[in-house]
Amino acid sequence: MRSTAVAAALLPLALLTACGGGTGGSPEATVTTTVSVTPSAGSTVPPSGSPVTPDATAPGTPSPIPSREHTAATPDLPPPSGTGPVEVKRSPQRPPLVTGVRFAAHPGFDRVVVDLRGAPTGYHVRWVTQLLQDGSGDPVEVKGGAYLQVALNPASAHTEDGKPTWQRIQKAGLPNVRSVVRTGDFEGTVTLGLVLGHRAGFRVDEQSAPYRLVIDIAH
Repeated sequence: MRSTAVAAALLPLALLTACGGGTGGSPEATVTTTVSVTPSAGSTVPPSGSPVTPDATAPGTPSPIPSREHTAATPDLPPPSGTGPVEVKRSPQRPPLVTGVRFAAHPGFDRVVVDLRGAPTGYHVRWVTQLLQDGSGDPVEVKGGAYLQVALNPASAHTEDGKPTWQRIQKAGLPNVRSVVRTGDFEGTVTLGLVLGHRAGFRVDEQSAPYRLVIDIAH
């Protein structure tokens, strides 16, 4: 009776082993699936307190935009040193409206603030040999030692009835920034040129409440 009971107990184990399906006793392979999460359309805003530096486009999921007042700069903020292009791509549902441009001098650098109404948008900041009018390609007759171009896309700089929201040329008279010129409001892209006394390091930052793009240029 004892032998019969042991045999009966072992029978289910033998059946389970036979149903395992392994060839030659090999264990079943384990498959690991890696899921890549694609972020929402557009590039990211730099983390709070971390401006975008030239030659770098921030990846990943957008972070909150730091809020600062007007053209004020952090007291211990050093002059910028990067000179490479900065590009951030975004696709907001509705292009923001450029409402104006402001500027001020700070210790070691000049600050230009582009005020916008609406959602954060894409931008491309780079050096150009001369400023050209968008659409026509005509040269903009403003003399300077260097030209930094800022293109906002998508964006607009005119009202519903077609009137520009800010004047074409604004004289700055700062240590390096001589003037700011609106060179385009064409096919969903607003372009402006910073006319400088000389080429220098720059950095790009974004601020909120309201949303604005900030460009610092070293003296």
